Amino acid sequence: MNPFIGIACQLAAGVSFTLMGALVRYVSPRVPLGEIVFARSFIAIFPLLLMLAWRHELILAVRTKNPLAHLSRSISGILAMFLTFTALWYLPLAEATAIGFATPLFNVALAAIFLREKVRIWRWTAVIIGLIGVLVMLSPYLVQQDYDRNDAIGAVVALLSALAISVAMTQVRYFSRTETTASLVFYFSISCTVGGLLTLPWGWVWPSTGDLMALIALGVFGGFGQILITESYRHAPASVLAPFAYFTMLWSVVIGYVAFSELPKQEVFMGATIVILAGLFVIYRERKLGIERNKEREAEGPPAGTAV
Repeated sequence: MNPFIGIACQLAAGVSFTLMGALVRYVSPRVPLGEIVFARSFIAIFPLLLMLAWRHELILAVRTKNPLAHLSRSISGILAMFLTFTALWYLPLAEATAIGFATPLFNVALAAIFLREKVRIWRWTAVIIGLIGVLVMLSPYLVQQDYDRNDAIGAVVALLSALAISVAMTQVRYFSRTETTASLVFYFSISCTVGGLLTLPWGWVWPSTGDLMALIALGVFGGFGQILITESYRHAPASVLAPFAYFTMLWSVVIGYVAFSELPKQEVFMGATIVILAGLFVIYRERKLGIERNKEREAEGPPAGTAV
């Protein structure tokens, strides 16, 4: 493993996904949501297949022991993608990104409920503080008397998107016990392509040349972002990579300002800071607990029946 390569891939993935989000925001006023989801998923299949072929994992991608697992994971993933793209239609890029940082906080709660993980008081405290940060970010949209109704809808949708992503991630953690990463990514891409295609009767449009190029580009960025994320975890542990995911806030502020002349509201900056600090503490605690568990296993000696 090479942590520096893993971190570089994680940072590059953040840029790739942010550019994808910016392109979604660019085309969404003119192109139907389902058509954008289709383009993102269908075009991303090609770089994915190239990666799998390069690794000689095409067989692993189609092989599955639990087809229903892929169906369940795909439903939550499709919902998350639709919600994420809807939030990008309503909100500035950086603000949609900032609210999305609630995902790791939801991950803790869902892991405790569905994966039966032990979550002690420190992590619950961090989750509560992080959720306070989310409320700070939402306050301009839900509390102020002169708030914009569309912004309020976007903020709620962005929060629901973070929850849906967390559900999908929790399912991936559970189903990865029997399913390969290649199969989970492959079947998810196929399912999202079909899910987007099913919206065709609701009125797709023939995009202009500029919009068509943007749709192709966002699919390419989405596909390569997925590849870079996968590669990052091959080179470094999740606990090392997780803090660098928050650099997407920086990318989104820069790209949002350059492309759309957008700057996040002050409350969004404040809330995002609280959420990021809470998320980093959760990551720190999970890493520390992981080290402690490994020490306990070493102290206990090898399991019964294991050759020494």
